[in-house]
Amino acid sequence: MREGLNEPVSVLSGYSKKHKKFKPLILTWNGIDYSLGKVDFYNKTKKGATTLHHFSLSDKEESVYFKLLFNASNLNWTLEEYMMAGANNVIY
Repeated sequence: MREGLNEPVSVLSGYSKKHKKFKPLILTWNGIDYSLGKVDFYNKTKKGATTLHHFSLSDKEESVYFKLLFNASNLNWTLEEYMMAGANNVIY
């Protein structure tokens, strides 16, 4: 099993009533703000009574790819993995 970063991050997110979609918009990590692009993959899982939302997406420039986790119980965001564009290795 791969060990993840599990690093707490700040995320500005939004909800579209029209599309009924919740999505991260801006990620702040290591003092840098990343404007996020479209969600490439989304999955919802349960851990006991807690609902976890998993997002895979890149910044708008597609220079960095992120895997983010949103915990619906405590409203915390976690950076699970990231990868620089053109790199062959993922940082967990």
